[in-house]
Amino acid sequence: MSTEVDFKKEKLLGKSFIFEALDDQARQELANFSFIKRYTAGDTIFTMGEPGQSMMAIAEGSVRVSMFTPSDREVTLNDLQAGDVFGEIAMLDGQERSASVKALTNCTLVVLERRALLDLLNRNPALSIRLIELLCQRVRRSDERMIEIAFLDLPARLAKLVLRLTVTAPASEDKPLSKLSQSQSELAGMIGNSRENVNRCLRRWQKAELVDLKDGWLIIRDRARIEALAHGE
Repeated sequence: MSTEVDFKKEKLLGKSFIFEALDDQARQELANFSFIKRYTAGDTIFTMGEPGQSMMAIAEGSVRVSMFTPSDREVTLNDLQAGDVFGEIAMLDGQERSASVKALTNCTLVVLERRALLDLLNRNPALSIRLIELLCQRVRRSDERMIEIAFLDLPARLAKLVLRLTVTAPASEDKPLSKLSQSQSELAGMIGNSRENVNRCLRRWQKAELVDLKDGWLIIRDRARIEALAHGE
C-alpha cells in the first residue's frame, strides 16, 4: 500500500513545472518525504502571517491566493490550477506566510516539508533553477500588477484581466474561453477595485456589445475590442 501511495505522489509531482525537471530517483526521494492532503471547496489552506514550513503542489483542483488590505478588503493575487505550486516563499526563508490561500474547488495537494526540500535543493541544481524561474515569474507578475494599478484606468485593467482569464489553463492562447464564471466581486478583487465600479464598467461594455451578462456568466462578444481597451485604444 505504501509503495502505491509513493508512486502516486511521484506521478503527481511529475505534472508540476517545478518537479518535472527532476530525474526519477530525485522525484522518488522527494515523494518519500511528502504527504498528500485534501481540502473541500471553501476551506482555508493557510492564512497570511502563519508560520510557513512547507510548500504545496496542486495535484487536483484549484486554489486562490489573496491578501487583505488595511480596510479588510480582499485582493486576489492569483488563481492556481493543477500543476502549480504555492507556499514557496515562506518555505524558502522560514518566515511567515506572505498571503492567504483557500480552496476554490475540492483539492488534492502534495505537501513538501521545508527540511527535505532544502536538502534536495542543495544537491540538485536543476530543481534550484526551476524554483528561481518560478520566483522570477511571480515577481514579474507582481510588477505588472503594480504598474496596471498605478497607471491604467479601470476599463484597461479589467480588459487585461478578462483576456488573461480566458487563456488560463486548461484554456490557451489558441483556444481561449468564450465565457467566464468569475463573479463581479471576484473580478474586482483581482484588480484591486470595488464590485460597484466593475459592475458599472461591465454594464457599459454590455450596452456597447463587447460582453453579455447572463445567468452568472460573463460572455465575451467582441474580443478584438476588449484587446483594444487593454492596450489603451
